[in-house]
Amino acid sequence: MRFSVFTASTPDWTPEEAAHNIAAQGWDGIEWRITDQQEAASPGFWAGNRSTWPLTGLEDSLSDIARITAESGLAISGLGGYAQSSNAVDVERMLRATAALGAGQVRVTMPSNDVADYRAVADRTRAELADHTALAAELGVKVLIELHHQTITPSASAAMRIIDGFDPEHIGVIHDLGNLIIEGNELTRAALSILGDHLAHVHVKNAVWKPTGEVGPHGDVRWAAEWASLRGGQASVPDYFRALREFGYDGWVTLEDFTTDLPLADRLRDSLALFHALCDEPADAV
Repeated sequence: MRFSVFTASTPDWTPEEAAHNIAAQGWDGIEWRITDQQEAASPGFWAGNRSTWPLTGLEDSLSDIARITAESGLAISGLGGYAQSSNAVDVERMLRATAALGAGQVRVTMPSNDVADYRAVADRTRAELADHTALAAELGVKVLIELHHQTITPSASAAMRIIDGFDPEHIGVIHDLGNLIIEGNELTRAALSILGDHLAHVHVKNAVWKPTGEVGPHGDVRWAAEWASLRGGQASVPDYFRALREFGYDGWVTLEDFTTDLPLADRLRDSLALFHALCDEPADAV
């Protein structure tokens, strides 16, 4: 396995700082966040993130992205895009950027699962992905769809309903441990088996459900999910690595950490140490 950091997790650093600091810690790669984000008074994961490249005018940034990445000695594990599958113009822009950068693969965002009849949205999305995958094949890159809560692909089973029959050379799935705690959780070994050759990428973060303190009109306790540290969430990261290794996965494992209990550099350093320890763990370890 090779380990990278998604720059959604590094909001305090400029692209140059992110690449330098990630490389200095010994990571293998970087996954650049690309989106038109809102400004913020202080850097945040989703707004004002200083390690984010804008989607608008992305072509003008490609030389800088390539230079900064190359100077750091990192590989690009993929592009963390937010282009909706329904937006053919933005998806094409991201696919062409992926090819130009030699990044190999790029995330395309799936529609919400709560806006219309699921079957109609799924059929429409399959048609869109057929076009995107054809362009990806032409460019020699891969479309990634993510297992993500509140989308039509929250689980491995749901994702395969959308991409079954497509060539895994040009479309694959991001298995995301933390997202699955919120929605779509299936036993990891079963999920990996369901995805098969379409398992293309892995994101690792963690989450936990907590009572909100609110009670419904019938006395029902209300719960909400929060991001958690890799060791402090509901998912077992050690069990996850064992399942990946048993399945034979040997691709990119990308850190997403949206917690703030530790300083940014410390939480990345600690995560990398954990990844290496789990990757080197004897196969029969409990």
